[in-house]
Amino acid sequence: MVEAIARKSDTDATRNIDELYEPTVDEISRQRFVSALRKHVLVDKAAEMQESFETVVKPAMLERNQEFPKDAVEVRNAMLTNNAFRVFSALRVNAQQMTWASVMDGVERVLPQMTDLAREMAARNPAGGSVKTDSRFHVPEYVAGIDQHHVPGSFSAELGPDDVAIGAICAFGTKVFSGALPHRKDNPGAVAETVANFLKIQYPQFKPRRVLDLGTGTGKNLAPYLDAYPGIECYGIDVAGPGLRYGHAQFEARGKPLFLSQQHARKTDFPDGFFDLIVSSFFFHEVPVSITKQILKENYRLLAPGGRLAHMELPPNCEVDPYYGFYLDWDGYYNHEPDYTDYRSQVPKQLCADAGFPVKSCWHKFIPNWSTCPPDQFEKIIKGDMPALAHGNGATWFIFGAEKPA
Repeated sequence: MVEAIARKSDTDATRNIDELYEPTVDEISRQRFVSALRKHVLVDKAAEMQESFETVVKPAMLERNQEFPKDAVEVRNAMLTNNAFRVFSALRVNAQQMTWASVMDGVERVLPQMTDLAREMAARNPAGGSVKTDSRFHVPEYVAGIDQHHVPGSFSAELGPDDVAIGAICAFGTKVFSGALPHRKDNPGAVAETVANFLKIQYPQFKPRRVLDLGTGTGKNLAPYLDAYPGIECYGIDVAGPGLRYGHAQFEARGKPLFLSQQHARKTDFPDGFFDLIVSSFFFHEVPVSITKQILKENYRLLAPGGRLAHMELPPNCEVDPYYGFYLDWDGYYNHEPDYTDYRSQVPKQLCADAGFPVKSCWHKFIPNWSTCPPDQFEKIIKGDMPALAHGNGATWFIFGAEKPA
């Protein structure tokens, strides 16, 4: 009897929390519809909107102004009354909201079991990782005060002690979010895989011992570094507890030790020079620029001599044409991301230099998505022998970084 209990306990300790989620046939159909709708909006309706701009709106602007629109704001002001833009926007907002709604019922049915399993994994840590959250932690208003990305309650909502609900909703919702897009695969860690392979090609002698992921969420874009750099220690921080707890349970079951903690990126509890590599994925546009500047200064403190930054973000206005700038800025106006447009008006290399990094060490680059680009083409693009595909829908990422002097 004791043996049977032990075997059951060992099995439960390594059960993947994702396996508890079992959507019904109707829910799966709904999710597939939402994925297809998002593809229709982001591919077909986006193309129709751009065609309307090129054939109707821009000629009218040129006729009035005798010059091309100078920036994204001018394009937006001209497009606000355009029917193609209005249809695109209405459909996109609704598809965004439907993304999370399509997985909520399935999560709620098994939420008690998910919470219990996450709590158990946090106590056992079978893979050797850890998760630290604090019920007294103050989540900043720029996260807690708005439903970012239309996520109900934002990423930080806590429904009870040791809650994982929003973590689960985001984990499964993001599969719906990108499921039908042409340059996306069911690969939650695509950004980390891409950045890691870029670093290995660009800096072949660079062998980081510890990596820190800012705004890590569930750690999905942190775990791939374990495979890219065997022996590396992977740390992730976030102000939202539910994702950290859920992600810890996920990756412990997969045998991937992550050290996750609830912290502000602008002021962490790590010692000086603790990390060789600091990364993030779509993080900085979610925080005020004043906080971004503090975070990059903290990055400088945390890096060891010779350490590197490699942050994946949206391209700034200075790197795109006015129309694409307008297209990107849509999220800032309609996706509950109020700091989006302000961040995109900055120059990332200058932000790094202002934080203390030598100007010559600061860089930015468009790189292809590793999971959808053939390896030989990926290497040629990184080395500058081939141009990257246009940015958007997961085909190409924009990254920036810097190096701390050795």
